[in-house]
Amino acid sequence: MLLQVQQVTRRFGADTLFDNVSLDVPEHGRVALVGRNGAGKSTLIRMITGIDAPDDGQIIYKKGMTIGYLAQDTGLDSNKSIWEEMASVFQDLQDQEDELHHLEEQMSNPEVINNTQQFEQLSKTYDQRQTAFKNNNGYGYRAEIRGVLHGFEFGEADYNRSINELSGGQKTQLALAKLLLEKRDLLVLDEPTNHLDVETLTWLEGYIQSYKGALLIVSHDRYFLDRLVSEVYEMSMGTLTHFHGNYSAYVTQKAAQLQRQWKEYDKQQHKISQLEDFVNRNIVRASTTKRAQARRKQLAKMDRIDRPESDDKVAHFAFTPRRQSGNIVLTVKNLAVGYDPAKILAQPVNIDLKKHQSIAIVGPNGVGKSTLLKTILGKIPALGGSVDFGTGVDIGYYDQEQRSLHSNKTVLAELWDEHPTTPEKDIRTILGSFLFTGEDVDKLVHSLSGGEKARLLLTKLAFRHDNLLILDEPTNHLDIDSRQVLENTLNDFDGTILFVSHDRYFINQVATSVIELSAKGSELFLGDYDYFIEKKDEQAAVAAKKQAEAEAEDPSLAVKPVSQKKQNYQQSKEHQKQARKLKRQVATLEQQLTDLTNQKGQIETTMTKPDVFSDQAKMADLQKQLEAITAQIETTENNWENASLTLEDLSE
Repeated sequence: MLLQVQQVTRRFGADTLFDNVSLDVPEHGRVALVGRNGAGKSTLIRMITGIDAPDDGQIIYKKGMTIGYLAQDTGLDSNKSIWEEMASVFQDLQDQEDELHHLEEQMSNPEVINNTQQFEQLSKTYDQRQTAFKNNNGYGYRAEIRGVLHGFEFGEADYNRSINELSGGQKTQLALAKLLLEKRDLLVLDEPTNHLDVETLTWLEGYIQSYKGALLIVSHDRYFLDRLVSEVYEMSMGTLTHFHGNYSAYVTQKAAQLQRQWKEYDKQQHKISQLEDFVNRNIVRASTTKRAQARRKQLAKMDRIDRPESDDKVAHFAFTPRRQSGNIVLTVKNLAVGYDPAKILAQPVNIDLKKHQSIAIVGPNGVGKSTLLKTILGKIPALGGSVDFGTGVDIGYYDQEQRSLHSNKTVLAELWDEHPTTPEKDIRTILGSFLFTGEDVDKLVHSLSGGEKARLLLTKLAFRHDNLLILDEPTNHLDIDSRQVLENTLNDFDGTILFVSHDRYFINQVATSVIELSAKGSELFLGDYDYFIEKKDEQAAVAAKKQAEAEAEDPSLAVKPVSQKKQNYQQSKEHQKQARKLKRQVATLEQQLTDLTNQKGQIETTMTKPDVFSDQAKMADLQKQLEAITAQIETTENNWENASLTLEDLSE
């Protein structure tokens, strides 16, 4: 066992957050920690990572184990460039490399060459150091860095950028990238999918699936958990419950467990009712009083089952349009999206949104998804094309940046000020349906958590009764229960929806169509997220087949793999075939690299021999061979890197 949490308790004053909880992380385990916002997940994580100490209980670690921890929205703080910071993980290898170069310089010294004993000793040391360097991936660590940075969408043009100049989201991505490169025994990740687009999420899943260490993950991304974890611990009502399987298995087991608890509770309550009824009817009768007393004793000795409880206090609300729109809701033609005519993000964008459709917009970070929504709403001008709404369309907008909230207002005032003629009782009622009860309505907006602000925005949206909802990342900050409520509410909505989201599970549940946004414009897929992935796989498979056929006919047409990441290639037989081909290619290139490196080492060793070193003709010939092999190594390394990156993408 890698780590054991044994009967741990955490108190805050007189209140107990959780009590007597236990958790195990086996070697190479894949463990999820789930629960509602505020349940205590992050608190337990901080104890596991040694930041905080438990009030009671203990946490036992395997001797010598290393832990890597990524806190929520915690970015990398460094004055170094991106490459320098990532390369610092491999400082030992860099030191070994420097030592090898130093030894090479010594071995080329004429005085050393003429001293046979010293030269042989240096050669022996060099061979030992080179073997160790090679075994520790000394010749491949740079490609490993490039691969991880590529996965997080940092290209070579970004390598020299200062980390302190990056956005908070980019710093968080780099913090995760560095953790992956460090290869700790246990990775503890608290909401690692924040700030990641769908493509990066898909790459990260593939990378983590092959991670050799153990994982402990806190996440609200159900798709992510389904694909990665094999054990789930649920934090609820101060206790921790263990379930085997992925997230979907956990949901099924939890429902069955609750059903069993209710069945046992109802059975006992029925028996209690029968006994109490018998006692009440017979206690005063002389003939039956002894039997009644026996039943009373039976009741007193009974180990009563508590009424099944949970903290499943969830919002209950609905989006109800005050009127119906026409059949044509929104028409976008050849739209150019961006803030600067010289830097158009996406073009042409075409959307034909009909009544009762629900269209999801997906695409990588920075492509202009939020900008597209703002352009449609007229908040920023279009750089080309047109946007037209149909008749009778009432628009409700959910802004992920939450700019429509007023930080100095109370929760009650935030809603009441927009609907001053509505009785306070009705305002409080709808706030209560979104879990704002009692003193919660008197809280200032700026003091609310991210999840509470999200619920307040949804409250305002529900009170408007619009028939077109335009939503920008509506599941951000919401826990899993709240996301499920929102999914159900939107599925029951008698209107039209256009939304941006990176929550793949949410897209699958809500979307009837998917639009992929890219620099080249928009592409429509008539189905949910899984259908979108399936079609993308088919497209990629067809493109790969055509490229392979073209290369077979004309080898000069071979090109480096494009950097765009593909998704879910396992679902396609053609992709599996392509993956097998790439594995063989990577293995061949690795062997070539090994052979070429050995040849280079042999030439360098030969060049340091006294009889060769003094022969200018031989040295000139060997130098040419060395330059040729060095060039071959560089070309082979590039080919290996490109093939490896493509294989990583296909391993999904």
